[in-house]
Amino acid sequence: MILIISFWLSLLPYLAAPQPAASSPVTVASKDICRVYGSVYLERDPRYKNTAAYTVYLGDEEAFASMVVYRESNKLFADGTAIWHITNKKAFADHVLYVTDNRNFADFTVHFTNVRSYAACRP
Repeated sequence: MILIISFWLSLLPYLAAPQPAASSPVTVASKDICRVYGSVYLERDPRYKNTAAYTVYLGDEEAFASMVVYRESNKLFADGTAIWHITNKKAFADHVLYVTDNRNFADFTVHFTNVRSYAACRP
């Protein structure tokens, strides 16, 4: 009797019905550039490009920018969308962004403004 039970238990994984394949493709959440705020380190060395979360282009025209950023001098007040405290130490940054000279290689374009209320994100 024990031999029969152990035989059936050994066959149990092979008798289980196969799981159906997923009917819908898996969607990967896209990166939201509007969540980039707080302390930001701008990496300019191409050797460390892979350590950055995004590649950005610093543009001169506000009309073509994906994000209009206000530079906050105090890290504690950089708490809203498109309000950055630019830090000079990578270890203290919430976000590391690689700055490129070619607009075509950038994930988004940034324009800096002097007025806090003009800070906006346009994905």
